[in-house]
Amino acid sequence: MDILIKALVCFIAGIGAGLGTGFAGMSAAAVISPMLITFLGMPAYEAVGIALASDVLASAVSAYTYGKNKNLDIKNGLVMMAAVLCFTLVGSYVASLLPNATMGSFSVFMTMLLGIKFIVKPVMTTKEKMEGVSAKARIIRSAISGSIVGFICGFIGAGGGMMMLLLLTSVLGYELKTAIGTSVFIMAFTALTGSVSHFVIGGMPDIVCLVLCMLFTLIWARIAALFANKASAKTLNRAVGIVLLVLGAAILAVNIFSGK
Repeated sequence: MDILIKALVCFIAGIGAGLGTGFAGMSAAAVISPMLITFLGMPAYEAVGIALASDVLASAVSAYTYGKNKNLDIKNGLVMMAAVLCFTLVGSYVASLLPNATMGSFSVFMTMLLGIKFIVKPVMTTKEKMEGVSAKARIIRSAISGSIVGFICGFIGAGGGMMMLLLLTSVLGYELKTAIGTSVFIMAFTALTGSVSHFVIGGMPDIVCLVLCMLFTLIWARIAALFANKASAKTLNRAVGIVLLVLGAAILAVNIFSGK
């Protein structure tokens, strides 16, 4: 019976995480972690490690799908990724110097607000307009945006995928598909770094949950990415908005259920 419960929880978590990753570049950790902690009683550190490991393949296959459809900016993505990794360490160090604060709800409410934003005010930037920005300006903006995302991730421990999507569309002026493609490209590497460090420090997690979460997240991320790359800008904005809004509400419900 235990294995059936594990499979069900991992399946539902994988659907949410996969759709969030493939549609919006959202980190799988935002969905999988609270599900495993609340319904399987898993230690938080172990749950985050599994979520990050699930994020690696899901983000990688999503990035491949977006790249295949020419919706990925690798050059500026690498600049942003370097800044994210560096400033995650800075944010983590600053957080260690401050008193404990409950900030877990930050990413949940941000997810919901961003979902509403995409529905009410969709991103309709075209590739032609996006490419009108000079290469130098885009690199500088990528470095600054990556620094902001990295610091917030290190300081709060969440919200990376959402912050990246917001900054890529609002600050760097990316059209939505390229923003999502670049976001999942970066998340694949940051998740790999995070998952390896979690497993080295905390040991191997529950293998059944690890395999199931990775498998289900990968499948649904692939489905979502394929749909997203074929959809029109208007349809994709609505789909992203609805997915973010529903996932945010679901995560909030899980947190309330667990008494957080």
